[in-house]
Amino acid sequence: MARSFWVTENHDFQRPCMITCALSGVVANREQCPAIPYTPEEYAAEAKRAYEAGAAVVHIHARTPDGAPSYEVADYRNIHEAVTAACPIIINFSTGAVGVPVEKKIAPVVEIKPAMAALNMGSMNYAKYHHQRKQFVFDFVFANPFAEIVALVQAMQEAGVKPEMECFDSGHIGNSFPLIDMGLLEPPYQYSLVMGVLGGMPPTADNLTHQARILPPQSDWQVIGVGLDQWRLVAAAIALGGNLRVGLEDNFYLSPGVMAKSNGELVEKAARMVRDQGRQVASVDECRQRLGLRHI
Repeated sequence: MARSFWVTENHDFQRPCMITCALSGVVANREQCPAIPYTPEEYAAEAKRAYEAGAAVVHIHARTPDGAPSYEVADYRNIHEAVTAACPIIINFSTGAVGVPVEKKIAPVVEIKPAMAALNMGSMNYAKYHHQRKQFVFDFVFANPFAEIVALVQAMQEAGVKPEMECFDSGHIGNSFPLIDMGLLEPPYQYSLVMGVLGGMPPTADNLTHQARILPPQSDWQVIGVGLDQWRLVAAAIALGGNLRVGLEDNFYLSPGVMAKSNGELVEKAARMVRDQGRQVASVDECRQRLGLRHI
């Protein structure tokens, strides 16, 4: 394929698209979506389905085998071992939590050394509103002060783990610039542009374009759309030359009223959308090389 005149560094719509799958999150349960994995074996099965459908990366929030959120090294290790035994997919650990000490957030990353780990880039109101009941379903402050961000990224740097910077608004992108200036982040930078959370950036294509535009040189980026807005944002990210994340953490539905039976179904739809726009789906090896990953 001839190189397009319109490709720019952070908007390269001719390069393969990297797909990440967020397998479970910590908020939802099986009463809401029966396919959410709880046990290490279920995580492994879901990761394999995602990998076979085209995902190069899985994002993992650990749970205990009964489905409760876990921040324990042992639970992360059990899931990590089960997933790596099932398929060669890249593993990304969450470090996001409310009311959990920074040492506990980072311990699984330091001890297990996954290829990547999420780094939340700023504090924000974090809420969900029910428009029919005219009330908030939940409402809290997601605190990520600079002192904690620096402590987390320093630990990732020492462990050789790639930070995946999760930015819920444009200001969170700006929060990365001092870290770059301090030498705590090295290119290629990996940004996740999270849209659709009440308190963060509204989920519109023009807002996604704005965020992608202000990223620094040598950046790779993906969109994380929450709820059914996800599919519109996935389409926009593909057209803009970005990457994407889908999965049951972010959205249960393939289309209105049609719930996915697995993470693999969500990845399969995303991969089809990538190919329909004329792009290729990036392999695990391509993803590892582009992001300069050191671990599994």
